Amino acid sequence: MRAKFEDLPVVEDTPEFVSRQAEWGDMNIALEKVQAGMDATELFKSLPGGRCQVPHWGYLLKGRARIKYADREEIIQGGDAYYMAPGHIPIIEEESEFVEFSPKGEYQKTMEALAKLEEKQRGT
Repeated sequence: MRAKFEDLPVVEDTPEFVSRQAEWGDMNIALEKVQAGMDATELFKSLPGGRCQVPHWGYLLKGRARIKYADREEIIQGGDAYYMAPGHIPIIEEESEFVEFSPKGEYQKTMEALAKLEEKQRGT
């Protein structure tokens, strides 16, 4: 399988965040563009421990992100391959572009929980 950014289905498209994703086998692949200043702390507050519990493997094409864990922080920069262990909060410090792989079932459960929270906040 192969895909270019524009070939994958759009999951979210806002001025701050563009995510195109597909399910390939047991993995979810995401190609994402994120503006500087995005902090997922509020977004993840309803998740267990207030942090994303899904592991992610990826490559940061460009930009810089700080990944907060309960006991440490890590910096990933353009050109870095990375592994984000469960229990993380990403903070995007520079406009960034990611290629990211996540286990399909775990990823979908987390996205469903976040969608329910968003609906509740909108009152729908």
